[in-house]
Amino acid sequence: MSYSAVMRNNTLSLKGLGIPVLLVAMLAMMVLPLPSIMLDLFFTFNIALSLVVLLVVIYTIRPLDFSVFPTVLLAATLLRLSLNVASTRVVLLDGHTGTGAAGNVIQSFGEFVVGGSYTVGIVVFAVLTIINFVVVTKGAGRISEVNARFTLDAMPGKQMAVDADLNSGLITQDEARERRQEISGEADFYGSMDGASKFIRGDAIAGILILFINLIFGLGIGMIQHDLEFSQAAEYYTLLTIGDGLVAQIPSLILSTAAAIAVTRASAAKDMGEQVIGQLFNKPKPIAITASIIFGLGLIPGMPHFVFLTLGLISGGIAYIVKQQNEAAIQVEKDEVVTPDEEPQFKDLSWDDVPTIDVIGLEVGYRLIPMVDKTQGGQMMSRIKGVRKKLSQELGFLIQAVHIRDNLELSPNGYRIILMGVPVGEGEVYSEKELAINPGQVFGEIKGIKTKDPTFGLEAVWIELNMRDEAQTLGYTVVDSSTVVATHMSHLLHNHAHELLGHEEVQHLLDMLAKQSPSLVEDLVPKLLPLGGVVKVLQNILAEGVPIRDMRTIAETLAEVAVDSQNSDVLTAAVRTALSRQIYQHINGLEEEMPVITLNPELEQILQQSIQSTPDKGLGIEPGMAEQMIKELNECVQKQEMDNKVAVLLVSPVIRSTLARMLRSLAPNLHVLSYNEVPDSKNIKVVAAIGGKSANAI
Repeated sequence: MSYSAVMRNNTLSLKGLGIPVLLVAMLAMMVLPLPSIMLDLFFTFNIALSLVVLLVVIYTIRPLDFSVFPTVLLAATLLRLSLNVASTRVVLLDGHTGTGAAGNVIQSFGEFVVGGSYTVGIVVFAVLTIINFVVVTKGAGRISEVNARFTLDAMPGKQMAVDADLNSGLITQDEARERRQEISGEADFYGSMDGASKFIRGDAIAGILILFINLIFGLGIGMIQHDLEFSQAAEYYTLLTIGDGLVAQIPSLILSTAAAIAVTRASAAKDMGEQVIGQLFNKPKPIAITASIIFGLGLIPGMPHFVFLTLGLISGGIAYIVKQQNEAAIQVEKDEVVTPDEEPQFKDLSWDDVPTIDVIGLEVGYRLIPMVDKTQGGQMMSRIKGVRKKLSQELGFLIQAVHIRDNLELSPNGYRIILMGVPVGEGEVYSEKELAINPGQVFGEIKGIKTKDPTFGLEAVWIELNMRDEAQTLGYTVVDSSTVVATHMSHLLHNHAHELLGHEEVQHLLDMLAKQSPSLVEDLVPKLLPLGGVVKVLQNILAEGVPIRDMRTIAETLAEVAVDSQNSDVLTAAVRTALSRQIYQHINGLEEEMPVITLNPELEQILQQSIQSTPDKGLGIEPGMAEQMIKELNECVQKQEMDNKVAVLLVSPVIRSTLARMLRSLAPNLHVLSYNEVPDSKNIKVVAAIGGKSANAI
C-alpha cells in the first residue's frame, strides 16, 4: 500500500473517532473528579457551542439545511448534564474552602448575579429556569409534536404533487428523486425534533433538582462536616449553587431558543432576518396606526412624554419610508398602442396576406400575460418546453413548438389550447393562487374558489399561496397555475398525438433511421410503400396510445407485409403484433399475468359476420345489442378500476381495429387487444365475459 493511501486511511480512522471520544469524555466527567481549570474550560466551551448553534439556526436558509440539529441538541444536553455532575461533585467536596472552589467561571457568574443579595440571586435563577422550562421548552416541544404529525399527514399529498409534476414533464426523474428525498428528510427532521425536545425538557427539570441538591446538601455538609457557621455556609454554597445553575441554564436557554426558532420557521428560501423584515415591515398602514397610538399616549398628562413622543415619531418615519419604497416598487403596465404605418392604397394582395395556422397554440387572457412573460418571472415557457420534451421522448417524434398569444376575447383569467386552428380545450386559472385538487379522499374542506381540475375534471379549490401546507395536510394535491395549464396541455397533446404527426415528421424519422439502416429505408419508401402509407400506419398506432419509438421494428414489419397488402388496417395490425411486448408492457408493466375481458363466442361470431359482410360500414348490429354490450363493458371497466387493475378487452384480430375505433370514445379507459398481440411468454386471466343479446346483423 502506498504512503498516501496509508495517510488517507489514517485520516478517515481519526475522523471516525470523534464521536466515541466525545462520549467517553462525557462519561469520564461523570465519574472522575475534574480540576477547576478543566471545569472553566468545559463550561466556556459549552456556552460557545450553544451560541454557535443558535447563530447557525438563525442564518440557515431552510430548517432541513441543518438536519443534524436534533443530534447536536442531544450531544449538547449530555455534555451539559455531565458538567452538572462534575461541578456538583466539586461543590459538595470543596465548597467549604470558599467561593472559588469550583473554578472562576462559576464564581464569576454567581457573584455577578447575586450582587450582594443571595435572595435576589435565587429569584433571578428561578425566573430564568421558569422561562426556560415553562415557556420556551414547553412551547418548542408542543410545536415539534404538531409539526411532526402534520408533516407525516401531508406526505401523501406532497408525493402526489411530485408525481404530477413528473408526469406533466415539469421536472426530471433526478429532480423528482431529490424532492422525494427532501419530503422524507423533512418528516425525519421534525420527528427527530419532537424527540429531542423531550431531552431539553428533561434537562430543565434536572437543572431545578440539581439546584436544590447543591443548596440543601451543601449547607448540611458545610455545617455538619466542616463546622461552618450557617451564614458562612450559606454564603459559600449559595453563590456556588447559583453560579453552577446559571452556567448550565444559560446555554440550556440558548439551545431551547434555537430549537424553538428551528421548528417555528417556515420552509422559505430566506434566512430569518429577511423573513422578519420582509413580512413585518412591508406594509406601512399597521406601522402608521401604531405610531398614531403611541404618539397619542405621549400626549396624555402623567405619561413619560419624551419616550412616547420620540418612539411615535420614529414609527411614523418608518411608515413613511416603507410607503415610499412600495410606491417606487410598483410597476404600472401601460398598453402600448402601435399605430401601423399607412400602407399604399393600391398595394395588391399576395400569399403573405393569408395567415398560416399554428399546429399547436395557446391563447391567454390579459391577466395571464405575466405567466408567459419571462421578463416578469413567468414560468409558463419553461413548463411547456418540459412538456414537449417529455412527450417527444415518450411518443417517439418531435412535438412542434407551441405558439402563445394573448386573446382579449377570453376572460381575464382564461386560456385556450388550440390544435390546427381549432380549440380542443380551455380553462380558467388564477396566477396569484394555487389549485388544491381533491384526489378522491381528503380529511376536510378548505376555503377558496371551488372549481374542477380542467384536465381530469376532479373537484378542486383555488386557494391562497399561504394555505399550501394546510391543504397538503388535509390530503389535497396542490399545484400552481402554470402546472395546471401545462398538465392540461400535456394531456390533450397526448390524446391528439396522431394529429400532430405529418409527412414532415415521418420523413425526419425515416432520415434518422436511414443513418443506421439505409437499405431498410431505401427498400421501404417509395419502393414498397408511399410516404403517405407509412404516415397513415403511424397515425393509427398513435391514435391507440402506442408510441412509435421502435421505428426499426415498425419499418421491418411494413417492408415484410407491404409485399402482400397495401391496406392500412392490415399493416397496422401487423405492426401492433410486432410491437406486442411494448404494448403489453405499456398496459400491464412487468406483470406475468394480465386480467382480460372477453366476448361471448356467439356475440363475437355475430360481430365477425357483420364486419365481413359490410367491411366499410363498421359494426352493423342492432342498436340494442350495441348499447347492451357497451353497458356491460363499462361496468367491467369500473370494476377493474376499483380493484386497481387494467381493463383489457381481448378479441379476435378480425374485429379488433373496428371495435377499438368504436370504443375509443365510449369506453376511453378500455384497451382493446387481439389474441396475437399478447406475447407468448405472458399469461392471461379471464375476469369477465360480455354476453349480449342475440341479434341479426344488418
